[in-house]
Amino acid sequence: MDYTGYEFIQFEREERILTATLNRPESLNAVNAKLHTELVEMYADFDRDDESDVMILTGAGRGFCSGGDIQGGLLGGDFQKVKEQIFWEARRLIVNILEVDKPILAAVNGPAAGLGATLALFCDIVYASEKARLGDTHVKVGLVAGDGGAVIWPLLVGANRAKELLMTGDMLDAEEAFRIGLVNHVVPHEKLMEVVRDRAKQLVAGNTLAIRGTKRAVNAYLKWMVNQVLDLSMLLEKECFDRILR
Repeated sequence: MDYTGYEFIQFEREERILTATLNRPESLNAVNAKLHTELVEMYADFDRDDESDVMILTGAGRGFCSGGDIQGGLLGGDFQKVKEQIFWEARRLIVNILEVDKPILAAVNGPAAGLGATLALFCDIVYASEKARLGDTHVKVGLVAGDGGAVIWPLLVGANRAKELLMTGDMLDAEEAFRIGLVNHVVPHEKLMEVVRDRAKQLVAGNTLAIRGTKRAVNAYLKWMVNQVLDLSMLLEKECFDRILR
């Protein structure tokens, strides 16, 4: 698989482990329109990649991903046309993530907010640096958590706690995120990539058929939840966009 055409994601493959690094460090890896499209394509490419068995997703610089870069070009140009494209891609992004049966590990090295939190939490195993902070901050800019947050947060932390966190947009430090079950592990910042790579190597060395089959079985449940929740949450988010950006 050739990943050289990507502009805002850097790739490195070692021992059948593909590390994908979101690469807009000047904006804490906020997602502009091009990166949004590249994320959709990345999961589809990884699914077809015969040279990689595990992906590590992380961010360049001080952050994992600070969410959608609305001020920096996520919805530039013809607003209605771009909005429809973004929301079409948003559904494809979640679908593409869940179609991958190979393990995906998150190395959350700093802030993961909004869409950034969604990208982290839809990974199969989430490692957070002690410097990481996570939160779905859509409400703080007047938006519904429509890009997957309304799906994944209740599954991880329970419905009432998820509603509280999604309705306030509060950011959690790594230890609190671990305490409530939002992330799997918290590790020292300087050890983050080493620890995540060790787990990735363990998965590469494991029984591929069993590992992928197990993930497919669990993802069937996640796909069911996506079909119940995602379209409604995205419709409600669209209504918010129309009110605040028209």
